[in-house]
Amino acid sequence: MLLLEVISGERLAKPERGKMRVHKISNVNKALNFIASKGVKLVSIGAEEIVDGNAKMTLGMIWTIILRFAIQDISVEETSAKEGLLLWCQRKTAPYKNVNIQNFHISWKDGLGFCALIHRHRPELIDYGKLRKDDPMTNLNTAFDVAEKYLDIPKMLDAEDIVGTARPDEKAIMTYVSSFYHAFSGAQKAETAANRICKVLAVNQENEQLMEDYEKLASDLLEWIRRTIPWLENRLPENTMQAMQQKLEDFRDYRRLHKPPKVQEKCQLEINFNTLQTKLRLSNRPAFMPSEGRMVSDINNAWGGLEGAEKGYEEWLLNEIRRLERLDHLAEKFRQKAAIHEAWTEGKEELLQKRDYETASLSEIKALLKKHEAFESDLAAHQDRVEQIAAIAQELNELDYYDSPSVNARCQRICDQWDALGAMTMKRTEALQRTEKLLETIDELYLEFAKRAAPFNNWMEGAMEDLQDTFIVHTIEEIQGLSTAHEQFKATLPEADKERLAILGIQNEIAKIVQTYHVNMAGTNPYTTINPQEINAKWDKVRQLVPQRDQALIEEHARQQNNERLRRQFATQANVIGPWIQTKMEEIGRISIEMHGTLEDQLTHLRQYEKSIINYKPKIDQLEGDHQLIQEALIFDNKHTNYTMEHIRVGWEQLLTTIARTINEIENQILTRDAKGISQDQLNEFRASFNHFDRDHSGTLGAEEFKACLISLGFDIANDAQKRTGIMDADDFKTCLISMGYNLGENEFSRIMSVVDPNRMGIVTFQAFIDFMSRETADTDTADQVMASFKVLAGDKNYILADELRRELPPDQAEYCIARMAPYTGPDGVPGALDYMSFSTALYGESDL
Repeated sequence: MLLLEVISGERLAKPERGKMRVHKISNVNKALNFIASKGVKLVSIGAEEIVDGNAKMTLGMIWTIILRFAIQDISVEETSAKEGLLLWCQRKTAPYKNVNIQNFHISWKDGLGFCALIHRHRPELIDYGKLRKDDPMTNLNTAFDVAEKYLDIPKMLDAEDIVGTARPDEKAIMTYVSSFYHAFSGAQKAETAANRICKVLAVNQENEQLMEDYEKLASDLLEWIRRTIPWLENRLPENTMQAMQQKLEDFRDYRRLHKPPKVQEKCQLEINFNTLQTKLRLSNRPAFMPSEGRMVSDINNAWGGLEGAEKGYEEWLLNEIRRLERLDHLAEKFRQKAAIHEAWTEGKEELLQKRDYETASLSEIKALLKKHEAFESDLAAHQDRVEQIAAIAQELNELDYYDSPSVNARCQRICDQWDALGAMTMKRTEALQRTEKLLETIDELYLEFAKRAAPFNNWMEGAMEDLQDTFIVHTIEEIQGLSTAHEQFKATLPEADKERLAILGIQNEIAKIVQTYHVNMAGTNPYTTINPQEINAKWDKVRQLVPQRDQALIEEHARQQNNERLRRQFATQANVIGPWIQTKMEEIGRISIEMHGTLEDQLTHLRQYEKSIINYKPKIDQLEGDHQLIQEALIFDNKHTNYTMEHIRVGWEQLLTTIARTINEIENQILTRDAKGISQDQLNEFRASFNHFDRDHSGTLGAEEFKACLISLGFDIANDAQKRTGIMDADDFKTCLISMGYNLGENEFSRIMSVVDPNRMGIVTFQAFIDFMSRETADTDTADQVMASFKVLAGDKNYILADELRRELPPDQAEYCIARMAPYTGPDGVPGALDYMSFSTALYGESDL
């Protein structure tokens, strides 16, 4: 009866004898009706069961009442009452050793959990450091006595029952623990304040890490560009073909292996910067300004310098290789002609310096004169070769051949010797002519043989020289021209053979005359050193060199056919890949304009599209391989395509960068939508209006189009608020804001411009304008809110102590605050006091941290 009076708050009637049961039932019903009016549902229990002493029903009713009035209102982070109470206990006892609260029965048997709850909120009541886990009776009695004496919590439990029971009663423990929760409920306000501070600090810490990542990535990229540009600007040529080809291979490795990752880093740097700025705007933080020299514009300028240095480097390498190839060819040709000429001049000076005519007979004098005339003819025939040698040496000098000194020295020796031979020839001619009247006419047959043999011999030497001459061609047409010239040469061989037979016929006639008339000539020709055996030997050599030349031309023709195959192979792929890249660029432009569905659907579609593009990379690599084969074959042009490997590389890099930027734009839109509470229908409305006025499908709006778009969304824009740029400059944006009802002074407008134009470009994009409008109307955390939360933790003081921060905040965030808070200088301060007010304003850029 007493319990029911307490519950109902009414004085119940005392039953009279004989009517006791009726009155008891009436009294109990009054109490039950009151309990029901408070929202407590009693199932399967009535006044009769209580009056008749049904212990099970009565205890169940009592637990229901306790659950309703002591436990039901407990909720931590929107959990159920039981889960919320358990979570509260776990959080409060987490710092204490030997305490691990997992339930409301055996986790409390050692008594340390109760002591930890008391010590956490009232550390002066219990010396927790002296408690032992192996002394549960002392722990439990200490907690129960302190709770009853100082916290007004009655002893609901008995220490002996808890220690002596394998599994203490869960409902009893839970009821007793709820008393601690209600006793310390005032501390919940501090916990809420601590949670708010932790959330704000977590945002700042994450943003600071993103800023540090940006600074490091920017520094690394700028350092790589600084190291690479001098290498690309180095145009110092090498002396050998091998060294220049190694330079070309190094450049190919740079374009294929070293530069692509840096292109990705540059793109990722821009994406990270845009994402960071979006997060800062959404969290109401000041815009991020990178350190001096590390702005996105600085990166772009440095990258432009890199591409400027890179431009023309590959072309210079190929031109240098072509020049060295030409030089090697000319040098070899010079050595061959010089060797032939030096072999011919060997012994000629000694011959010209002989004074044999002084003791010769008349016939011998005549013979020496005729012989000298033949030598002069031979000397004149060699004049062209000497001029060719000098011309080749001059060309090597003009082309800056590395071994020009030795070439010049050899050429000078040949020219000096040639001048000496000319002088000695003239001197011997004069000597012979002085004794000419002593000479008789020599046999005309010998003279005819000498005159005909010398040109023919010179022709054979020239033919052998031409047949052994190296050649360099770059097209099938050029090798076909050489083959045609060779066929024409072979057509002259029958006539040459006739001349050979005619010359040999002269020698045979001489031999016949000597034999017939017994002339004392010893079978030799006094007018020339050329003999029939030499003519036949050289003729055989010419006939031997002809098929060798045929084979060389055939092999070169096959090489040129292979080069043509490489050209067509490269062109076939390039003519497909080039238009494909252009088509994908146009498709990305259309996708960014004509996107449908939710932003998540658009993001999924774009990532699938990006994956399909990346899967195309093997075709680019295959084309790189064909391009390398072309360069290794020294192919310098390709008439079958207008696409070069450089065009394909640049297009591919732009394609990857464009799809990545498009995906990042959608990700930033998702961040904006989720943070600002913009619905999908609103975003669809913005996109539909934008696309409606984007009549040329360019992805941008002109001034009038942009004005019409804003009006369609409900904005009142002045007629002259925009110019024909598709974006607004600072003055236009200010006019637009004023037309929408903003009263802007210069300081306020400067603040808004710093938000929508963090890079200080003097322009406002459509996305920045939408971000600003959504931010102005959204409910965001403020410095005042954070300041109020710190004041709760500080117990309404104007300062806070380090111990208070460490007690209420997680360790890392507590130390974060302690390291950055300035000392409190107010008159009410104490030693170690920290200024949480200036710290709160600094978090939002309203003062310096």
